[in-house]
Amino acid sequence: MGHRQMLAGERKRVELRLDDVESDGSFSGYASLFGRVDLGRDIVERGAFAQSLSKRGAAGIRMLFQHDPAAPIGAWSEVREDARGLFVRGQLALDSAKAREVHALMRGGALDGLSIGFRTVRARKETKSGVRRILEADLWEISIVTFPMLPEARVDSVKSRRRSPIEEFAPDRLMASIRRATRMLNDCSTKGNA
Repeated sequence: MGHRQMLAGERKRVELRLDDVESDGSFSGYASLFGRVDLGRDIVERGAFAQSLSKRGAAGIRMLFQHDPAAPIGAWSEVREDARGLFVRGQLALDSAKAREVHALMRGGALDGLSIGFRTVRARKETKSGVRRILEADLWEISIVTFPMLPEARVDSVKSRRRSPIEEFAPDRLMASIRRATRMLNDCSTKGNA
């Protein structure tokens, strides 16, 4: 899949509390939560990733930084659906300078989001609410990102925490910030590939 094709795919972000990022770069959390309306007015339904996971497995799903296909930073050892959502376990490739930088930012609390990159295979839109239910998604990457789309997703082992600065934003302002950041990233990527 080419860089421009990946940029055209959909992305959904969730917050991942990374207090327990290990010194070897391993971590786990949820890349998506089922049945929750995100800031983009989408709900991912349980089973949406089943076909894709069966076809690709964890090894076929890339771990990227900020959805940049030129910035792979590790590998997923486990990607599976459970009753709560899309559980992931992975390890940063600490031999890479970018992965070491991401590791330091994660351990310092500056990065705490995950975002899925996918193509919608089947969905239905609820006309009354305007919510889109994603019934099947072709998952091809999970990124560590700055801005999560679904702030309430957490690593199970973390029971309480301070509110993050991102949660202090009103959803509309947060969505506008995410769109601006995405446009800026896309503009930079387009100019870099010209």
